[in-house]
Amino acid sequence: MSGSKIGPVTIPDTAHPRVICLGLSALDRIWRVEAPFSGGSEKIRAGEHLTEPGGMAANAAVAVARLGGRASFWGRGGNDDAGRAMSEAFVAEGVDVGCFRLFDDGASSVSGIIVDQTGERQIVNFRGAFPTDPAWLPLAKLDADCVLADPRWPDGAVALFTRAREQGIPTVLDGDVADADIFERLLPLTDHAIFSEPGLSGFAGPDIGAALEKAASFGSRMVAVTRGSKGVAWREDGAVHDLPAPSVRAIDTTAAGDVFHGAYAFAIGAQFEIRDSLAFASAAAAFKCTRAGGRAAIPTLDELRSS
Repeated sequence: MSGSKIGPVTIPDTAHPRVICLGLSALDRIWRVEAPFSGGSEKIRAGEHLTEPGGMAANAAVAVARLGGRASFWGRGGNDDAGRAMSEAFVAEGVDVGCFRLFDDGASSVSGIIVDQTGERQIVNFRGAFPTDPAWLPLAKLDADCVLADPRWPDGAVALFTRAREQGIPTVLDGDVADADIFERLLPLTDHAIFSEPGLSGFAGPDIGAALEKAASFGSRMVAVTRGSKGVAWREDGAVHDLPAPSVRAIDTTAAGDVFHGAYAFAIGAQFEIRDSLAFASAAAAFKCTRAGGRAAIPTLDELRSS
């Protein structure tokens, strides 16, 4: 089997895993500034403004597609200008949208993002308004090698993860900031839980070792936390491990976590080992940070191979 090496990981040319990503799709409005808001009533000047689709699971699906996987996005939007724009953008990326439902009486999710010169960001998000019942999802038989969900549609994630468990399909949770009861519902159904630092701290406290232990107590095979330039820490088989982050000059960290999760789900779907999956995801996320933009900066597999 031929393939190319990305960091310590060899990617077979035949790696085309089928990955379902369920959760948030949002339309991002991005402003680039010299310095972000410091607090109080103030005005800041933007040097650039752009609009592009985003959202955690949505960007993860695009990452899977750009890496050569067969991605499907399952989620909800409004039958409005933002929803239709997001659907068209998925199609352009080769992401299946058969289960991206646009509700006539719904309202799509929209985010405002301020990005400073160091690549750090501030985000305000309207999460949208649509029904929570996942009964319309085609769960009778999942055609997937891995499924991923973020915490923004808990009822949908529970339904998808429950069915995936019944079929023996690995489940990956994007552990962004959410109420504790959501994680308490999802973690018992999760094989691979990957938190952001704020997400893990908010759920289990600031001590990483203790927080990973608490999250792992729900039964996940692996629990990790992404820490930006400090790399990744994860708990597996009762032990905590560390993986340094690739050394890059960060231009924009927008969507880096989404890329990490999508790349990790791709790797698990392709049957990589956990350490190799984390290393591959770290490389993909780091590459994204070297370019301006959120979804626009997600790398292809060929770009990773040539970096």
